[in-house]
Amino acid sequence: MLIPRLIPERFRPQMGTGWLIVLTSLWLALACNGAFVKAVSMAHQTDGGTQWRMALSMWVFVASVHVLLLVLVAWGRAARWVLIAAVLAATTTAFYMQHLGIVLDPSMMRNVLRTDWREASELLTLSLWGHLLLWGVPPVLLLLWVRRKPLANPGQTLGWRQAWAKPLAWRLGLLALALVGVVGTVMLNFQSMASLMRNQRELRYLITPANVIYASARVLLDDGRQATLERIQVGTDAALAPTWAQRQRPVLMVLVVGETARAANWGLNGYARQTTPELARWQSQALANGQGQLINFTDVTSCGTNTEVSVPCMFSAIGRRDYNEDRIRRSEGLLHLLQRAGLQVRWRDNQSGCKGVCEGIPTEDLSDEHDSRWCANGQHCLDGVLLRDADALVSQATTSQVLVLHMLGNHGPAYFRRHGPEHQRWLPTCDTDDLRRCSVEQITNSYDNALLATDDFLVQTLAFLQRQSERFDTVMLYASDHGESLGENGLFLHGMPYAIAPTQQKKVPMLLWLSASYQQHFGVSADCIAQRAAKPHSHDHWFHTTLGLLDVQTEVYDKQWDLSQSCRR
Repeated sequence: MLIPRLIPERFRPQMGTGWLIVLTSLWLALACNGAFVKAVSMAHQTDGGTQWRMALSMWVFVASVHVLLLVLVAWGRAARWVLIAAVLAATTTAFYMQHLGIVLDPSMMRNVLRTDWREASELLTLSLWGHLLLWGVPPVLLLLWVRRKPLANPGQTLGWRQAWAKPLAWRLGLLALALVGVVGTVMLNFQSMASLMRNQRELRYLITPANVIYASARVLLDDGRQATLERIQVGTDAALAPTWAQRQRPVLMVLVVGETARAANWGLNGYARQTTPELARWQSQALANGQGQLINFTDVTSCGTNTEVSVPCMFSAIGRRDYNEDRIRRSEGLLHLLQRAGLQVRWRDNQSGCKGVCEGIPTEDLSDEHDSRWCANGQHCLDGVLLRDADALVSQATTSQVLVLHMLGNHGPAYFRRHGPEHQRWLPTCDTDDLRRCSVEQITNSYDNALLATDDFLVQTLAFLQRQSERFDTVMLYASDHGESLGENGLFLHGMPYAIAPTQQKKVPMLLWLSASYQQHFGVSADCIAQRAAKPHSHDHWFHTTLGLLDVQTEVYDKQWDLSQSCRR
C-alpha cells in the first residue's frame, strides 16, 4: 500500500481491529447519518431539550448498530478493507440522501444495481467527488495509516489463548456493548420509537451503511432464489375471441412505456405551460377530420416510483391492488399472453432494459446505436430512434402486431440531454448533471423542455400509425412508468418508498388513441371512454385494457379493470 511505504513504521500507530471498528462506527454515526437523526428528531417536535435527547440517543443507536454489523463482517487482514468499503459506501449514500432526498431501500438498490453505465455516469457529479474528498478520503487515509496490531511479537509462537480466545473475547465483548447500546436507546425512547417505526418504517432505510448492506443482501438473495425457480405461466388459455373471424383487417397496437413524466407538468392536464402542444393539436384535428380520437386521462396513479417496480407491475395481471413483488417477477406478463394468443409482439428499448417483462419476446436495444440523427457519442439516444425503420418493420406483416416502445423520456438528472435544440423553449435551463448547481426554476425549465420532446415523439408515433391506417386498425396506449420530484419538500428525482412517496412521483400522464376504423370494427366508443377519462385510474388498468382492446380471451382478464369494457357496442 502507498501510505505504509511512504511513512516509516515508527510514525504509524498500532491499533487492534476492535478499536478500529468502534472508531469507524462512531464516525459513520456522526458524519453520515444526519438525515436519519434529523428525521427522527423532527418527528418529536416538542421542546428543544427533548429533541436534543432524542438526537443523542439516535446517534448512540446508529453507532451501536454499526458496531454490531462490522464486528460480524470485519475479520483478520480483510477487516481494514471492509471498514474502508463501509466508509465509502456510507459517504456516497449520505450525499444522495442529503442532497436529493432519496431513501435506499431494496427497491432503490435494485435500481442502482441494474442501471446502465450511461445513467450511472450522470449521477457521478463534481459535487459528489467533492463530498467524497471532504468526508470520505480523510477516514480512509486514517484507516490506511494505522497499523493493525499483531496478536504476537515477531518470532513468538501463538498459543490457543492468543490465537482464538482473546480475539473472540474482544468480539463478544464488543457485541455485548453494542447490544446494550441498541437495547438501551430503544428502551429509553420505547414509546416514541415504537410509534415512529410502526408509522414510518421507511426511516430505517436512512441508516447508512446499514441500509446499503441490508438492501444489497436482500436484492442478491432474492435474485439468486428467483433464478432457480421456473417462471409461473399465466393465462395459458389466452386466445383471440371468436369475433376476430369477422374482421378483415389486422390490428397494429403500439404500447408506449414512458419514463419519468409527471402528471403535474403535463400540458393536456391543464398545466400552466403548454408542454404538449403537438398532442393538443393532433387531438383536435383528428377528431375534426374523423380520423380517430386521442383520449387523455387526467388522474392516473403509477404502480411504483421507479422503473424496476413500475414496468413489471404494469405488465402483470396482479398490479398494485394485490401487489406481490416476488410473484410479479416470477410470473409471465402481458406480452407472453398476447404472443400466446397469436399476436406478433416486439419490444424496442431506448433505456436500461425491460426488467424481465420481455423475456422470450423479440427485443431490440436501440439505446447504444450510432445514428447521428438521434445518438450523440457516448450518450443515450433520443427517443426518435425507437421509430427508426418502423414502417419497414411492419410493411410485410400480415398478422396483427403489438409494438412496445420503451422510452428514455425525462430520465434525470440530465433533463437537458433528453431533447434537441428545437425544444429549448423555456430559459434559463439547468445544463449540468449536478442539480445542486441549479435553481428549481432552471431544473423545471429543463424538465419541461424535455416534456416537449416526449410530446413530439408521441405525435410522431401517431403519425406512424396514421401511415399504416390503410392496412391496419390502429391503437396506441401510452403511460409514464412513474413521476418525478422537482424540489418539492427538498426532494429531487424519484424512487421514494411507495408508502411515503409524494404525489409528484406517483401521478403520471396516460393517453389512448383509437383510430376511426378500429372503433368501427371493434365496436368501441371512444366518446364513451373520454367521458370517464377524468375519473381516478391507475397502472392496474394497463394489463386488462390491452387485453380488452385486442379482444383476447383468457381467464386472468378482469373486465372491471378494462377501460373499454363498458364502452363496447
